[in-house]
Amino acid sequence: MARARRIQRDVSTSRSDTSASTSPERGVDDDNDSFMMQGNDSQSSLAPSVSPEADTETLRRELEERCRVSPISRLPAELMISIFAKLSSPGDLKNCMLVSREWSRNSVGLLWHRPQTNKWVSVKNVITTVRKANSFFDYGSLIKRLNLSALGSEVSDGTLQPLSGCKRVERLTLTNCTKLSDLSLSIMLKDNRSLLALDVTGLDSITDKTMFALAENAVRLQGLNITNCKKITDESLEAVARACRHIKRLKLNGCSQLTDKSIIAFAMNCHYILEIDLHDCRNLEDESITTLLTEGPHLRELRLAHCFRITDNAFLRLPSEATYESLRILDLTDCGELQDMGVQKIVQAAPRLRNLVLAKCRMLTDRAVLAITRLGKNLHYIHLGHCSRITDAGVSQLVKLCNRIRYIDLACCVNLTDASVTQLATLPKLKRIGLVKCAAITDRSILALAKPKQQGHGGPVVPSVLERVHLSYCTNLTLSGIHALLNNCPRLTHLSLTGVQAFLREDLVVFCREAPAEFNDHQRDLFCVFSGLGVTRLRNYLNLDTRMPLSGSTSMDDDITLHGNGMVMGMGGMGMGVGVGIGIAGMYDDRNDGSGSNEEPEMILNVTAQAGGMALGGPEAMDEEGDEGGDDDFGEGSEIMMG
Repeated sequence: MARARRIQRDVSTSRSDTSASTSPERGVDDDNDSFMMQGNDSQSSLAPSVSPEADTETLRRELEERCRVSPISRLPAELMISIFAKLSSPGDLKNCMLVSREWSRNSVGLLWHRPQTNKWVSVKNVITTVRKANSFFDYGSLIKRLNLSALGSEVSDGTLQPLSGCKRVERLTLTNCTKLSDLSLSIMLKDNRSLLALDVTGLDSITDKTMFALAENAVRLQGLNITNCKKITDESLEAVARACRHIKRLKLNGCSQLTDKSIIAFAMNCHYILEIDLHDCRNLEDESITTLLTEGPHLRELRLAHCFRITDNAFLRLPSEATYESLRILDLTDCGELQDMGVQKIVQAAPRLRNLVLAKCRMLTDRAVLAITRLGKNLHYIHLGHCSRITDAGVSQLVKLCNRIRYIDLACCVNLTDASVTQLATLPKLKRIGLVKCAAITDRSILALAKPKQQGHGGPVVPSVLERVHLSYCTNLTLSGIHALLNNCPRLTHLSLTGVQAFLREDLVVFCREAPAEFNDHQRDLFCVFSGLGVTRLRNYLNLDTRMPLSGSTSMDDDITLHGNGMVMGMGGMGMGVGVGIGIAGMYDDRNDGSGSNEEPEMILNVTAQAGGMALGGPEAMDEEGDEGGDDDFGEGSEIMMG
């Protein structure tokens, strides 16, 4: 149905330049992402800084005099550094440096540990100070973290070369500094034996020369991210694998030129690998995956999205009695050759899987789902989008045996009906659900999701904890059902209803976020995604709208009744009223802008997103949904992200 162009919508605060990973958004000068923030085996460098020209006897006499005059001078240097570390302002640390030489020695390391480099003026100051002769401190040796990603393509070889004297850098982040080449990077890496993590995401100019320099110098390397570096080959990565045997985290996303050869080299030489991301490495075959698992006893995360050549044999060839207790996250998005037998072996071999992504594995049936139920309470996150052979019977067993599921995506599972959703609604910890294009579901499903839940046997009845609900193209839904969902889910911060006719009203779409700029007029007319304050405003508007056809009450089920105020009654007549719903929603909206960032600590976030992957739903889903909110937890290209 065509309609007039909308004048104004709520402006989304979500970013549109992310796709899918296990990573939250980060600030422009933040290298503390899930790749770079992990603990290292070695102690970092914060220690008393002493001028190379300092005379030991002079320092001793000075210290004795200060201890006589000032009690604080009696504190050990380590304790003083610990106190200074509590200061969050660089200005305060600078003031500490001006108090005395002793204070200066104990605070300068904190100030220069990670210098600010998010603006050109800051970078210029750092370069000037590092290159200055006759400084009291060797500032270059104090820099442990160097992050130039905020300046991106403005950074060139001329920017990095003056910093090549910083030979104790432990974490070097150069994400999307696309003008950098082997020339400056190889100089930067030369003689640096301290490097623990290198991120050169998107540097498509660098070649094997940089990787050979890395292998020659960075023997302590623990993390390497070469996402979308298309000119790096197996040969140089084999050298890195042989020389850098302490590697724990590898991101090789988008390096489609790589083959089994380099992956097997890492598996055979680096036995401490915890996480490896091979998203879109399309030349990989079964042998490399089998080797990674058999030779990696500590492997926790394995991401293989769009590795089309992987089949059941990658898992069936694992030793028959072997189990991989450490494996928690497995992403097999769009591994189209995977069948039920492969999933059965995966669950048998990795019984403690927490996150399992099988989106677009279209050959899977209920038999695979029944195998997944063996994960029991360990399973928190399951993505079965586009597994269109799955039926209500499989979902029913999944709910019954895996009752700790928090996130589930069943987009485009066209055989599912209200029977599945009413079962899913009983999951006590369910926070996010994706039902995009499950066209058979009706308001009965929505009322089940909205129904308050009883905690345990005889416990209190509490409102739903749902935070994000994706219902785009569920064309049988009506306004009354969604109204009930809004009033009974106080934590709800995201609701997608693209293509649902009942919501394509001019008075409702003003609360939507803006459609992506690349959408055409038809796509904009169908787009309908509410997030953050938009959800609250929609709820308030519907509660005040006298046109809502909700007089009296409508019985939808023997145990669920929708009353005229949009309240769902159930479980002995207890429910969330309109006023309570709005009040609690206000509390949560103050702290959650709809980005879905309020995760439980135990949830391991997907880091594949920053690789810039494709949408699971393909061009169709991206064009139709266009959800730029970035639901990071749902894996690369999730349908839930799309809607």
